[in-house]
Amino acid sequence: MTTLYTTRATVVGGRDGQARSEDGLLDVQLSMPKALGGKETGTNPEQLFAAGYAACFQSAMAHVARTQKIALAGSTVTGQVGLATQEVGFKLEVALEVETQGLSQADAEALVATAHQVCPYSNATRGNVDVAITVKAA
Repeated sequence: MTTLYTTRATVVGGRDGQARSEDGLLDVQLSMPKALGGKETGTNPEQLFAAGYAACFQSAMAHVARTQKIALAGSTVTGQVGLATQEVGFKLEVALEVETQGLSQADAEALVATAHQVCPYSNATRGNVDVAITVKAA
């Protein structure tokens, strides 16, 4: 295995703090969502995870389409991340809503299934976080 890329981000203040990447391109205020009693003046870890997973998954789809010579005309991926309680502590619940353009429903589902095997976020969560994926071909 070869590491292709590594980055770092530092958080000061936890959920009500500041997150900054080592290159400064990510520099965001964090806050608790109103649903958890916060003021919601910044983003939160669940939003960041949802955006990261959606972006990574869409890139995995494009990679699979390229390598398998699938004519994917376009796509959107919406990530949804929930914070839930469990017997001890908390857990994440993840859903991905995938829309494709230019593919049949069957071809879109096959592409998404393969992307789910390729995506680093999918590989990181597999067996640990339930990920529900819906696919809509247009």
